[in-house]
Amino acid sequence: MHITPDNKLRKLIVVGDRVLIKPTTPSDRTASGLYLPPGVAEREKTQQGYVIKTGPGYAIPVPSEPDESWKPEEEKVKYIPLQAREGDLAIFLVGGSTEVEYQGEKYYIVPQNSILLLERDEEL
Repeated sequence: MHITPDNKLRKLIVVGDRVLIKPTTPSDRTASGLYLPPGVAEREKTQQGYVIKTGPGYAIPVPSEPDESWKPEEEKVKYIPLQAREGDLAIFLVGGSTEVEYQGEKYYIVPQNSILLLERDEEL
């Protein structure tokens, strides 16, 4: 799922070092073919999904220079960007994330430090 101009997700603004992730549909069977009861996937410690939006990153303050009051006032905060990018497949810790429902769909808001692994298609 990608954000398009007519998509309602483009209105969302992710704050700070957080990432909005759309979880992939968990399998209801094990590798050997046994069916799992409902709720087992939610109790897992890790989850995977696609990165939909990212925040600006980690905020770092910009030191002010009192000698140069003649300069125009610039933005007081700069950001260290996040590693995650839109479209990446992320494996993350469920315990460090917040589950939300938006427009009838389930998403996770995950801080960068709860993401364990990213898979990126470099051709994009």
